[in-house]
Amino acid sequence: MSACDRLIDILLVEDSASDVELARCAFEQARLGNPLHVVGSGAEAIDFIRRRGVHANAPRPDMLLLDLNLPEIDGIEILRLLRQDRAHDDISVILLTGSQMERDAVAASDAGADGYIVKPLTLASLIGAVQALAQFRIGFMTGLTLKKHIA
Repeated sequence: MSACDRLIDILLVEDSASDVELARCAFEQARLGNPLHVVGSGAEAIDFIRRRGVHANAPRPDMLLLDLNLPEIDGIEILRLLRQDRAHDDISVILLTGSQMERDAVAASDAGADGYIVKPLTLASLIGAVQALAQFRIGFMTGLTLKKHIA
């Protein structure tokens, strides 16, 4: 990794503890060594991104993996708030949700999502989705990398 490269910070916004654990396991199995930060509500996600309150010293995320159905502020509203603020419009936002409804995918796209992934039901399929996200992000932005550990 050159001096200009840095690992991307990923913020997972997910209120289900089992889904968070599955995501952590998928990142580990995909051998991605990027920082994965987790918050459990929409309001906490906004505080993390804007570095407010207990998240005042949080790193600026380069990518959000955003659940659609969240307490307090839902994923689409978070996405709209981010896209309205030019200071955050370079953050990649991928909706990672259990919803297979076309209207949700269209709403995400209309709000400015960079991707929409229906939550896989197996660890293997989630690992595949994580690896696809790695390729998406590497192609999306130069100078930032996903770190892959080699066993």
